Formats: sequence, C-alpha cells, structure tokens
Amino acid sequence: MNTLPLIHRDISWLSFNYRVLQEAKDPAVPLLERLKFLAIYSSNLDEFFRIRVAGIRKLKKVGKKTKAQLDFDPSTLLKEIHKIVNHQQEEFAATFEQQIVPELRKHHIFLLRRLDLNERQKEFVENYFHNNLLPFVMPVLLVKRRIRPFLANANLYLAVHLRQRKKPLSDSEYALVKIPSDQLPRFIKLPSTGDRQDVIMLDDIVRNSISWLFPGYEIQDTYSIKLTRDAELYIDDEYSGDLVQKIKSSLQKRQVGPASRFVYDREMPGHLLDYLQDTFDLGKNDILPEGRYHNNFDFFKFPDFGMSHLKYKPLPPLPHMHLQHAEDPFEIIRGKDQMLHFPYHSYQSVVNFFEKAAEDPNVTHIKVIQYRVARHSKILEALMHAVQRGKQVSAFVEIKARFDEAANLEWGERLERAGVRVHYSFPGVKVHSKLALVRRIENGKPQLYTYLGTGNFHEETAKIYTDLGLFTADPRLTVEVSNVFSFLENIKPPKEEFEHLLVGKFNLRPALYRLIDHEIEAAKRKKPSGMTLKINSLEDKAIIAKLYEASRAGVKIKLIVRGICCLVPGLKGVSENIEVISIVDRFLEHARIFVFHNGGKERIFLSSADWMERNLSYRIETTFPVYDPDLKQEIKDLLDLQLNDNVKARIIDRYDQNEYRRVSTDIPVRTQLETYFYYKRMVDAAQEASQIAGTPG
Repeated sequence: MNTLPLIHRDISWLSFNYRVLQEAKDPAVPLLERLKFLAIYSSNLDEFFRIRVAGIRKLKKVGKKTKAQLDFDPSTLLKEIHKIVNHQQEEFAATFEQQIVPELRKHHIFLLRRLDLNERQKEFVENYFHNNLLPFVMPVLLVKRRIRPFLANANLYLAVHLRQRKKPLSDSEYALVKIPSDQLPRFIKLPSTGDRQDVIMLDDIVRNSISWLFPGYEIQDTYSIKLTRDAELYIDDEYSGDLVQKIKSSLQKRQVGPASRFVYDREMPGHLLDYLQDTFDLGKNDILPEGRYHNNFDFFKFPDFGMSHLKYKPLPPLPHMHLQHAEDPFEIIRGKDQMLHFPYHSYQSVVNFFEKAAEDPNVTHIKVIQYRVARHSKILEALMHAVQRGKQVSAFVEIKARFDEAANLEWGERLERAGVRVHYSFPGVKVHSKLALVRRIENGKPQLYTYLGTGNFHEETAKIYTDLGLFTADPRLTVEVSNVFSFLENIKPPKEEFEHLLVGKFNLRPALYRLIDHEIEAAKRKKPSGMTLKINSLEDKAIIAKLYEASRAGVKIKLIVRGICCLVPGLKGVSENIEVISIVDRFLEHARIFVFHNGGKERIFLSSADWMERNLSYRIETTFPVYDPDLKQEIKDLLDLQLNDNVKARIIDRYDQNEYRRVSTDIPVRTQLETYFYYKRMVDAAQEASQIAGTPG
C-alpha cells in the first residue's frame, strides 16, 4: 500500500457535526431538545472556524517549501469546507424554519417577527427598545475608504440599507447597528393571551425600532451579519520565559484576531454584500451565507415555558452503591477497586472523596490535575479547606486548555492565595491526564489512594458527558500515578519506567503498538484475536496504518468513534475487517475504552487519550488498566450495549453518509437509556437485598 487511505480530519469533523444536526432534524427527539442540538451544532461550527479554518487560511500564505510538506492543498480544502458548510447551513435553516417553528406553533409557542405583532405587542417592543436597548445599539454610518468600524468577535450586527429622505432613490447609504445580545437576553417574552406563548428575538426588536436611530432617513431593509475571529493562541512552546504571562498577553489579543468567517443573511442583495466586502476588505473565501439569524448557539437559552413534556424525561443520577454515602471511602476502595460511570452515577461520590480527604486527620497529602474546572468547584473548595486543616496540597493547573485559559488562571491564583502549591503548564507539553492522589497514614505506614478518569474534575460537565472514573488503592497503579505527579512537579522523567500505566510522552504510543502487534501475531497464527476500541477521535496516521495492518492480518476490529475518524473502513485488502459506528445522543460520549482479546485473557484499559497525534506524542495522557474482574465484565457489558445500538448509532464508512445503523430486531436498543437502566437495576437489587437483610426473622 503506497498511499494510506484517509479522510481529512476537518472533513471528518464536519461529518461529526452533521450527526449533531441530524439530532435536530429527528422528529423523535423532543422539540426543545432539537433546538438545543441546533445550538450545539452552531457552537461547534463557530469554534471550528475560529480554530481550524483560521489555521488553514494561514497555511495558504506559507511558502512553496512549507506547502510541499503538507499532504493537502489548503485552498482546495477550504473550498471543500465551504461547500459542505453551505449545504449544512441550508439544512439548518430548513430544519428550523420548516420543521421546528411549525412544531412550536402546534404547542402554542409562537416566534414572532415585527410584522406579526399586535398593537399591544408593538407598544411593548417600542418601550423595551427605548428602556433597554438604546445604550447598546451603537449606529454607525459606513463610508468607503474611511477608517472602518471594528466588528467585535462573534457579535451580532444589522447591516442597514437606507436613504436620506431628500435625496433620490438611487442614492443609497449603508450603516451598521449592533444587536446587544451580549448584554441582553436573545429571546424576549411578549404579552400573550390564553395558553399562547409569544416570543420575539432581540434582533427583530432592533429591526422594528431602527428608524429611531436614523432620523431623516428612510430604512430600505436590514440584514444580519457576524464576524468570527481567529481564536488560536499562537504561543511558541519552545521558549524560555513565563508561560503564564505569555498566555495572559495572548488572551487579550484573541478578541481582535484576524477574521476567520464573515456570515451574512443569504437574502442580502448583492449591492449591500459587495459594499460590506469592500468596506471590511473581505475576500471570497472569508464570507459564508447563513439564514436570517446568527449565533444560533443562543438557542441554549430558549425559554421552555414550563413545558417539560417537550424535553427529555429526566434520568436522575444514581447513587454509587458503595461510595455515595460512605463514611470511610478509603476502607471501601482499599477493599476493592470502585468504578463510577457519569452521568449515570452521581458525581457526588467524587466530591465526597475529596471532602473526606480534606477532613480526615490521617490524610497528609492531596494532589490533583486540573484541565477544565467548574465555575463553582466543590473539589477545589475542598482542596483549599484541606490546606486549612494542615495538609500538603498541590494542584497542576493546565493553563493551555483552549477557551478555559482565563478560568484556569483565575482558579490557579485562588488556590495559591489559599496556600495550595500550584504548578502550571510548562514548555513543550500539554497535560491532559485526569488524576488525583491521596496519601494517608494507616497503622503507622503511608497508604496511597488514586482516582484515574477519562474526564475532567468538573461537576457540571459530569452531568452531560459520559465518562468513567476508577478509584483504587492497588500499588501497581498508585505508585506509578505518584511518579506522574513527580514528573509534573519536578519536570524530570521518572527514574523507573512505567510498567502498568501507559503515559503520553513516555510509553503510550509504543505500548499501543505492542498491544496491536500481539493481536496481529495471533491472527497470523490462526488464533482468536480482536479489538474493541471506543474513542472520541481517531486521526493519528501511524496508528491508523497499524490498524490497517491488523485488518489485513485478519484481526476483527470494532470501533466506536464519536467525532473525527480519519480511518476509512470496509476497503477491500485494507480495512474490510474494521467496522466503525458513532453514537450521538442526549449525553456527549466522552469515555475512552480499549479492549484487546489477548488470547482470551482480555486486557482492558480506560484512558484520557484519543488516538490523535497530539495526544499520543505531545501530551501527558494516562491510559490505565482495569484489573478487577467484576469491573472488566461491567465494561464489556457497556460496550455490548453500544455495539448493539440500533437507535442512535450511525455507520461510518467510505461514503460519509452518516446512515443510522438499523439492525433487524423488534427490540430497540438505545445505548444511553439502556446503560442508565443497567445501573438502576444494580441499585434496585442492592436496595432490595439490604431491605431483606434488615428484615427481622
């Protein structure tokens, strides 16, 4: 095989985001949840343009020698991205206008425009404009070849076509008016009657009253626009200097970076679009048409009017049978490894662990890695309390976590002021591991406890991301977790090699190769072999080549990939033994699970790492084995549910159609619901057994 068959990562990512849009299109999804999926799609796409497209645009400007090293042409890729996004935006608009808006009306929710308002509502809108919007709207007349007004990143504006009343019709002028959705709610409830719920978007309130801003002018029409700016922090990791100060300085520049996307109402006439392109010096590749409204991630805040029947039925987080109410979680963990699965399990068990450690007089040290942090973090509050209780507490805070840099810096400073020893990012490495370590004195000797997770210590995302976390006192793992912390604190490689943990920058990549090679050798010897891999993204070319090699050797490979999948399955002579599905549902699939057949003695790992070049080669990631046989069986049960999903699973193939995986069976299997009830049966059985045990004989 001379050329490695691959799907470009950015094209694959757009395919993933289309799966999100599919959820908005699906009439089986509750109506208000469909609006949320429109918001997720829009938010995802905004970040994609601010990061990925901005980077590709920069590649267009590099020299021929640099371009020759690329395996794609930036200009061709940009055209393909624009083509795909344009098509998706048309589907987005049709989904909203032709499906969701009519469905809202059926439930007596009416999203009105200015021409739909009755007299009472017109008065309300005029008053709202004068009382709330006037300080923020900022009208600006546009004059060519003068100093152009600055368009703030991701802010909404109306481009106004107007004419002075005393001048001829041909004398058009143009202006901009800001829509202050960064200051005021995007959706405003209107006076309504009966069981009817009327709502108007802030954009249309500005449209309705815009003539107040331009006395002496006639308003011809208005069209919405938005500019997205490059959000990448271009920080050279290989430097001597203060990384914290570098990031603080770069954050200030993020909002004024170069344009990465200018979106406009596709109904905008050509003369206005030409004028705006000229005024803001926008090229053909800078502009993209959308619908009447932009910043559709604001649909996260669409009012629900108390209509809970238009949302998913609640799945209240379940208590972990052993940890949730444990007075002494250390005794339970010391007796047997414990695994939590969020958001099915309540995250309170993790919070309790830190709070108990902070209070326990036998605990001497607490260490944790923070990548993304909740705004109101009980875990970090517990760490600060632990310092007050005389414990040695240290936190590694990754300040290069994209879009969380400022929040992490703020938390780092708070922790430092409280007396926590804070370690920050260092050059050349991003730390993505999710680890905690507690040292406790028991019977006069130190005992280590560790938590290893696939997701962040984040109480809010734990409600919507599916992740796994392992509590263990197994010295095979606790000692090596301690070595990871020693490296982060001293920036010196451990003296002893990792034997049980697979750690990025050290042994992760070669260990994965060995595990795959072991299956290849078994297949070549006609022995049983196989792999089941659940990851968020599969992009690394070398590991894809290794998976192709395994497929050609006859290894059956089942992949569950939520997002980017650059591997092309089902190619004869290359990947015919590889099947790939993707699951998008109410929760964000985030856990990484690797299962290797290993001659029938499965080796099962959980991981913080996706199979991307950056994760396998340039980050501190932690892949950790599961040794407990009961937990291994639980993980296999969970994977079986995913592999049998016939409701939310999509087939990933060379055709990139995102077709739903429909298996001929009368029983629908929706992984996330089945997983919830899998754990609920466990909890119910344990409670029933407890009641029987407590019943007098």
